[in-house]
Amino acid sequence: MEKFLEVVNSVNKAVNDVVWGPVMLILLIGTGAYLTIRTGCIQLTKFSYIWRNTIGSLFKKKDGNKGDGKNLTAFEAVSTALASTVGTGNIAGVTGAIFTGGPGAVFWMWIAAFFGMFTKFSEIVLAVKFRQVDKDGLHYGGPMYYIEKGLHMKWLAMTFALIAGVACFGIGNISQGAEISASLQALFGVTPLIAGILLAIVVGIVILGGIKRIGQITSYMVPFMAAFYILAGIAIIILRITDIPAAFATIVKSAFSFEAVGGGLFGYAIMTAMRQGFARGVFSNEAGLGSAPIAHAASATKNPVEQGMWGVFEVFVDTIVICTITSLAVILSGVLEAGSTDVFGGNGGAAAAAFNAILPGTIGGMVLQISLLFFSLSTILGWSYYGECCWGYLSGNNRVVDIIYKVIFILVCVVGATGSGKLMWDISDTLNGMMAIPNLIALLLLSGTVVKITKEYFKNPLHK
Repeated sequence: MEKFLEVVNSVNKAVNDVVWGPVMLILLIGTGAYLTIRTGCIQLTKFSYIWRNTIGSLFKKKDGNKGDGKNLTAFEAVSTALASTVGTGNIAGVTGAIFTGGPGAVFWMWIAAFFGMFTKFSEIVLAVKFRQVDKDGLHYGGPMYYIEKGLHMKWLAMTFALIAGVACFGIGNISQGAEISASLQALFGVTPLIAGILLAIVVGIVILGGIKRIGQITSYMVPFMAAFYILAGIAIIILRITDIPAAFATIVKSAFSFEAVGGGLFGYAIMTAMRQGFARGVFSNEAGLGSAPIAHAASATKNPVEQGMWGVFEVFVDTIVICTITSLAVILSGVLEAGSTDVFGGNGGAAAAAFNAILPGTIGGMVLQISLLFFSLSTILGWSYYGECCWGYLSGNNRVVDIIYKVIFILVCVVGATGSGKLMWDISDTLNGMMAIPNLIALLLLSGTVVKITKEYFKNPLHK
């Protein structure tokens, strides 16, 4: 078994070096930059408008986010998408990036997020434009549909659906289940097997109720878990307020420094920091992967741009806010200099040590474990729907295949809870890159459609 795992690890590393190599990084960031330039950088120039018409709209007396009773509201759709994006990548993934690429990796995460805002906006615009409606009036869609309907390249659409359909078991299940198991063991002493069974029961109850139930559950869960973690982050900042300027200076300096990766060669050091920052940035916010558009396509929102703006908000919250909180905790705590030996697993690894070092008593560790528990569970729920749509596309929405998929997904929860997360982290990272390739190709080839729809929307005087 040990030799088999070594072979799997070696093969995965070889593939990973290709899908996250220089070409992939150029394609990933270049697509976002290209689309940003063509549309006048709306994630910056229209940021106030986007903010008012996304999260701000929830506080208006005239609620523009009410659904039609069948499909998800705009907020339920973004909650489902955020449920899948705000996961262990925001904690263990960010921590791993800093330990491997140095504090400078955080800077490149921010760069990836800035351009990723428009990448995700574009994905959602296309997903809403090319989405399908079933006989019951339910919306569904995603990259496989805008690749097929927009580009007429069914083989590429099927390639994306197949990769994403397999990825949902790793990215959205096994790796998350390992973190849930560790958190339950740390908080309540629950054994991995019991944790897996409990997880399977909870996930089963939710996903068997369909996308509407997933959307309703995540619309309550996501705001709570995000607020909980952000409040902990604010406490960390207040307690170390005098060190904050130095921390940001370290991040920027390390992004271009000889010291970025333990004193390695200058070019190699920067490339490693960039690779880790871009990879973990994408892993956390999923911009360019093509996953989130699947959730947004299920919304009741009629205008593609109005739903796309929620994608900008989504990336901002996920990476600029939540990932930055994790980064500051790690940098301010001193665990990076101490060289923690457990970055990914156990009871939260280096991230838990960071929170414990700053917050009084054992509060830090508890905050992290509770956050990991909710982050991981929400990711599983979001990705369960992504897998359902992908296998539905491949099978022609066959009802039997749908039931078989859900049963297998529920059972895999037990596998994830009783296994190790490190190898699955590496495999998930590779699958992320593989998913992004057909999706980014589609975004580039359909960029004219995105630009046209966006410019027409903002020509309207009411949208200023």
